[in-house]
Amino acid sequence: MTVSTREFEGLQIPAAGTYELDAAHKRVGFVVKHLMVSKVRGQFAEASATITVGENPLDSSVTASIKTASVETGQVDRDNHLRTGDFFEAEKYPTMEYRSTGVKSHAGAEFILDGELTIKGVTKPVELVVEFEGATTSPYGQHLFGFSAHTEIDREDWGLTYNMALEKGGVMIGKKVKIEIEGEAILQQPAA
Repeated sequence: MTVSTREFEGLQIPAAGTYELDAAHKRVGFVVKHLMVSKVRGQFAEASATITVGENPLDSSVTASIKTASVETGQVDRDNHLRTGDFFEAEKYPTMEYRSTGVKSHAGAEFILDGELTIKGVTKPVELVVEFEGATTSPYGQHLFGFSAHTEIDREDWGLTYNMALEKGGVMIGKKVKIEIEGEAILQQPAA
């Protein structure tokens, strides 16, 4: 029988092993300012991630892939525009990729990951704040854990520079983008 959790500095964390993001229990979202006065929220409907939880939890890592064409903001014309060369250029760059490069620090259930985010062929460092939400065994016998994560990036660092100046000053679309992720990861392979 596989043990689903273990103790680490007062937390019950997941057992070491390889976990996959549960497609049915995830949200990869973003928030950006519009017209300098409101926020537009969106998400990517299709994303996958592999999380390797190390024997030493601070040696854990994650890789993720997000399908750019799966962008959804609740407005079809805007979504179609986001798929064009003005933004994600989804036909040429069908995915965005994230790869962690190390656990920078942690305090309680919050872990700071250093990593690299690739959008439109441009790779830049990104610090991701990950909150461990807990680990359990589902009624179906799956060992899993929940997490949330967030960061803020400047979209122009990845060449996403499309914008429009406003008559009274400012721009139509903010440069800063908040990324918000929620999910559950299911154990696929326990550590050997």
